[in-house]
This record gives sequence, C-alpha cells and structure tokens, in this order.
Amino acid sequence: MRRLLQGVRVFQHRVFPEQRSKFEELAKGQSPATLFITCSDSRIVPELVTQTAPGELFVLRNAGNIVPPWSAEHTGEAATIEYAISVLKVREIVVCGHSHCGAMQGLLNPETVEKLPAVKQWLSHAQQTLEEVTNLPLEGEGSDAGDDLLTTAVKCNVMVQLAHLRTYPAVMEAEARGKLELLGWFYRFETGETFELDAVSRQFVSVDQKYEDEIPVV
Repeated sequence: MRRLLQGVRVFQHRVFPEQRSKFEELAKGQSPATLFITCSDSRIVPELVTQTAPGELFVLRNAGNIVPPWSAEHTGEAATIEYAISVLKVREIVVCGHSHCGAMQGLLNPETVEKLPAVKQWLSHAQQTLEEVTNLPLEGEGSDAGDDLLTTAVKCNVMVQLAHLRTYPAVMEAEARGKLELLGWFYRFETGETFELDAVSRQFVSVDQKYEDEIPVV
C-alpha cells in the first residue's frame, strides 16, 4: 500500500500540475476513439503499449480478454461494449491477447482451476477456443510454426472473442454501416512486440513490419 500511496502523492504534486489543463478539459467529458479489450494481467498496460494519454482509450479488462456472447442476461462486458458504441461512438474495438496468459493456461489445463469455481465458469466463454485449438495443428489458422500450444490458444482466443463481439446488435449495426472496425492483437511481453490479425490470411503479423512505411516512429 505504501508504494501506491507514494505514487498517488507524486501524481498529485508533480504530474497533475504539469497537465492540469488537460485534466480540466477531460472533466467536461470523454471522447475516446477506441474500446480496448484486454486481460486483467498486471503485466500488460494498454496506455503504455499504445503510448496513449488519458481520455484516448476506453478500456475493458477481465481474465483472458473474454467477451461473453450476446444474451438476455446482460453482463458488465455487454454494458461496457454497448456504452462504448452507442454513447461514446468509438471507431474501433481492439481485442488484445498476450503471451503467457494464465487464463488460457487454465483453459488448456482445467484441473488447475477445479478449486476456482468462478474462474472455471468464466472460462466457459472460451470453450470454443479450447475446441478449436485442440483440433488445430500448431501451424494452423492464427498461429505460426514456432508457436507453442499456449500461444496458439491465446491467438485463437482473440479470434473467438472477435466472433463473440459480432453477436452484439450494436456491434453488428455499427460495423455494417462502416462506422466500426474490429481488430485482433497479440502482445508479447518478452519482446515488446505487437502483432495484428490479418483479415485475409487469418495470421498475426508484426505491427512494426506491417506499418513500417505507413506510420513512422516519431
């Protein structure tokens, strides 16, 4: 707790004063362009990876960056997605998985979550991921020849959750009108690399290489 309190004080006395006008403007409202759906894992920090400032990302986090399919029983995830599209008018949704994901590890090894009933139930929303990855060779859709089973599962799960997103009426409508783009990402902790799902090849390609000429590093 001392570490958190120290950070709060540093922010209040050093960081905030330097950006006071920015925060005062944000107090009037938010208009993020992106809904960023990622894992609760403490090792991934969306704003750090994307180098975005407060107000730029609308973030949804949970174990395994899972999007439960649309149903009559509305979830917190459903409320966040609906609000992001219908009220904030976000222009893109990114589903970002990551290397060494504990949720996907639990999905692949269900015995490890037997004593965690809530986790076990939550992972049922990734059952299709388990079924698909079990029947795919490691070099199958979404994965590379060098990927291990866990990495393959993480990438496959991103694709499954994108499919789940498309069951939401608000998502379907906005995407059909060309007002919304859905993107799948994979982030690798140990190298800092981010990979984007290519809609045509269904493979994850390096963002650095894909956008090297289009988006310069400044």
